[in-house]
Amino acid sequence: MPVIDVHNHIVPAEFPPAPCDCMPDKWPSMRHHAGNKASVMIGGKEFRAVDHRCWDPARRAADMDAEEVDIQVLSPMPELLSYWLDAKSGLAMARHINRAIAEMVAAAPTRFRGLGMVPLQDPDLAAKELAVLRSDYGLLGIEIGSNINGRVPGDPHFDAVFAEAERLGLAIFVHSLHPVATDRLVGPPMLVPFVNFPIDTGLAAISLITGGTLARYPKLRIGFSHGGGTLAALLPRLNFGWQNMPALHGSFAAPVEAARRFYYDNLVFEPAFCRYLIEAFGVSQLFVGSDYPFPAGRGRPRDFINQLGLSASDGEALRGGNASRFLGL
Repeated sequence: MPVIDVHNHIVPAEFPPAPCDCMPDKWPSMRHHAGNKASVMIGGKEFRAVDHRCWDPARRAADMDAEEVDIQVLSPMPELLSYWLDAKSGLAMARHINRAIAEMVAAAPTRFRGLGMVPLQDPDLAAKELAVLRSDYGLLGIEIGSNINGRVPGDPHFDAVFAEAERLGLAIFVHSLHPVATDRLVGPPMLVPFVNFPIDTGLAAISLITGGTLARYPKLRIGFSHGGGTLAALLPRLNFGWQNMPALHGSFAAPVEAARRFYYDNLVFEPAFCRYLIEAFGVSQLFVGSDYPFPAGRGRPRDFINQLGLSASDGEALRGGNASRFLGL
């Protein structure tokens, strides 16, 4: 079974000029440096230092060989989702990123698949763009933020997008973005990916349960980064409330059943916790995620899966079988 890494990110080598009606301080640009290094610039300030691993298919493939990864499912660096732009500018950014991902897939079609993006700040426009994403760029789904300008994905405001994604058979991968409670941290800003990302991801997952999204769109395939974040810790408590409080029981479907219909990456760092996720969600619902090429991730997924003590068939499911089903391959 090939190893399929569903959680990794790209940044294109260049960005087009900002559209004339877009606020230029919100539109990213790239400043290249010596040695295949670059800076993603937003508002005249460096947002993130990157290098050619973000856009060079050959370099990525070499790293994949070293890490024993057969296929990467490319998705945008989350900050590029650009929900804070006006919808027209957001659409321009989405098409630029989707084209960049499609070109990387075309450069090495046996090694890459793609998840693109749509301008969720305008759900009707985003829903229409899904067909373009599939037909023009050949992508298998979209990455979305854990919140869209503070609005959780389980809000019915986004139903048009979910309905169209279900109709087209597109996968949806949820990644933390601009998470809550960063003002509660004490310490350096680099704590945010390790503490606040999983909090926001868990809240996004819960919103899709309590908001009834899966009940309305039963064929929808939704996956979460970072093992679903805090969902696994909160799920027993949420389920207890649902079972024992009539106001909750009558508002949404059984949380445990809904959670076991989602997919989750295994980027949780501890084999013991990954085994807990398997028990909580089912071995059929986890797939590989690395967060390549960013430092908050981990590599060598075969080694990690081998530490879980799974049967041969369950190990194959985690390495690639579940990802294939999530992506509709």
